[in-house]
Amino acid sequence: MVKPMKSQDIVLLLKLISLHGHSPRVCGTSPNIESQILDSQIFDFNEEWAADMDEKRAEPAVGESRFSVRNMAIDTGISKSQISLSLNRCIDIGLAKHDHKSNLPKANASALVEFIAHGIRYVFPAKPGAMARGIPTSFAAPILLGQLMTSGELPPVWPDAKGKVKGVTIEPLHKNINVAIHNDPVLYAMLALTDSVRIGQPRERNLAVKKLDQLLKELQ
Repeated sequence: MVKPMKSQDIVLLLKLISLHGHSPRVCGTSPNIESQILDSQIFDFNEEWAADMDEKRAEPAVGESRFSVRNMAIDTGISKSQISLSLNRCIDIGLAKHDHKSNLPKANASALVEFIAHGIRYVFPAKPGAMARGIPTSFAAPILLGQLMTSGELPPVWPDAKGKVKGVTIEPLHKNINVAIHNDPVLYAMLALTDSVRIGQPRERNLAVKKLDQLLKELQ
């Protein structure tokens, strides 16, 4: 019996895409990604926030694969046991597989975009919550900032006491989302676009899906 997905599975799948996209084979070959994401000072929070995140991220063992369960747990804030369970679920339903050459876990990017486009807002919906400080997501994140008219709408944020932006809270796909995006602006961009599909109107959803699809193709 196939077990139902959990929202953290989406975080893990997007992390796998980010990891493969940052491999030596392709690193530095996506100027659009660099111009839209890497140069946008996404992590301009504060030194205390950054120091706290770095303290949580233990140094990987020398020579250990970044795709190991241990390192993916460090990088995402998802526990090691949950990483294994997530991988098994995603493989069972066809959203991930082991690469036939490297045997590394790899997300099925096209299927993932299809699921995000048509299913995620029903399976993992999100509704605006209370006002709080946090990390900008959806149309307030750098990947979409200034591209959508908001008519004075308060920015959606993932709640984080050390975030600089005050806005309406959106429940993230995983409680440790701040750990997952620290030092990974590409993952941050993909998660923010995913949130636009979760909470946006048709125009916002269409733009987010288009940019997410483009981003994933550049990372392949």
